Amino acid sequence: MAHWKPRFIANGVAAPDLETIASSLTDWAEWPKAWCAAAEVHEGAGRDALREGRFLSAGAHLAQAAVYHHFAKFVHVQDRDVMRAAHLRAVTCLTDALPHLDPPGERVEIPFEGTHLVGVLRRPPDPAPHPLVILIPGLDSAKEEFRSTEELFLQRGLATLSLDGPGQGEVEYELPIRPDWEVPIAAVIDHLEHVPGLDPSRIGLWGVSLGGYYAPRAAAFEPRVKACIALAGPFDFGECWEQLPDLTRAAFMVRSGAADETEARRRAEDLTLRDAAARISCPLQVVMGKLDRLIPWQHALRLAEAAGGPTDLILLEDGNHGCANVAYKHRYRSADWMARVLGGRLEA
Repeated sequence: MAHWKPRFIANGVAAPDLETIASSLTDWAEWPKAWCAAAEVHEGAGRDALREGRFLSAGAHLAQAAVYHHFAKFVHVQDRDVMRAAHLRAVTCLTDALPHLDPPGERVEIPFEGTHLVGVLRRPPDPAPHPLVILIPGLDSAKEEFRSTEELFLQRGLATLSLDGPGQGEVEYELPIRPDWEVPIAAVIDHLEHVPGLDPSRIGLWGVSLGGYYAPRAAAFEPRVKACIALAGPFDFGECWEQLPDLTRAAFMVRSGAADETEARRRAEDLTLRDAAARISCPLQVVMGKLDRLIPWQHALRLAEAAGGPTDLILLEDGNHGCANVAYKHRYRSADWMARVLGGRLEA
């Protein structure tokens, strides 16, 4: 709770709710139940608002509930039935919220390798066609967590697609983590090229944590990516294995489809930018906190130095993993940087 508190709050958890949840916990096994109990309060308020025709409020309440249900399962892989039940509640709440958000969102299912990748597409009120930013989760995040990040890009005239890819969110039950993220991103862009109102010539990627590996990896091999932001991503995930928390290693083992921790470590070693970084030619922004306990900040420096195109490196002395504790120091800068590269707007 101490480690992730800034992330919870930065991504939509109300501080009083967080205190209530924390005070109710005495054991890790109780984690999902405590979060789901808090989620049910917001979901109930959302359902009441829907019945009463207060749709803007309904969207806010249900999106809030989705975040809480998501955090009920985010690294709780010990009881997978409990994890999946909480996750399905998160998906339902967010899906029901989407038409009532401002701007509204829509669920997108993209055919991929016998199943579907799943995303949430939101468009700004600006005249179409819109530049697009694809938001890529990490090991334990999912599309339900990204509403506050989406809004930063939407305010700047950029459409957003928050994506569940292999090993993530809804897709984790069908497809495991994979190193070659240029493959799913190519399928996503192929699909989006036919979606009205989007400009396929102006597509950017934003990835956080392990998504901070997936995004630059995809940018290295997919020429249709025109800008990339890597937030708190590893240059070589295998090198980080020994210092990862037990819960993180367990989550990776499950979501990579590994039989045991030995195999999980081998699969982690496949997630490296050693042979890919030099191929990145689009503008790249790399963001990292020097207090990161999961990924050493030197990984950001290595990526910035190895990339083949123009690079903007932001190293924050007091930033933790994901720099959620100092979100104001990088989120606006990153949104402005992406808007500038893709041709969004920087004024109201």
